[in-house]
Amino acid sequence: MAQHLSGVSPVDGQRALVEALAQTATAASSGISSATQPTNPAGQPSFAALMNNAINSVNQLQHSAAIQQHAVTTGQSDDLAGAMVESQKASIAFSAIIQVRNKLTRALDDIMNTPL
Repeated sequence: MAQHLSGVSPVDGQRALVEALAQTATAASSGISSATQPTNPAGQPSFAALMNNAINSVNQLQHSAAIQQHAVTTGQSDDLAGAMVESQKASIAFSAIIQVRNKLTRALDDIMNTPL
């Protein structure tokens, strides 16, 4: 089989990527905290930990926006501009995470459709 410059065969690279994507999906759906996520040998957080943190961050932004919107709606706050800004932040963050999901899905499809 052909070897890439890094010494890893394309099949091994594909397997590693598929495993990493599967672990990311598992971690994201189970709600594992970033403190329990594995790190790579250099001590940096794993891809799964980074994705989990990003998803939790988007969730927190959406929750904060909902609280501010509710406060404005019920008359507890008159900061309509602040509520709208928080809502837009949450919307942009959600759109960004959806784009990341779409890119990962397309990458996985490309890998799965690669002829061996």
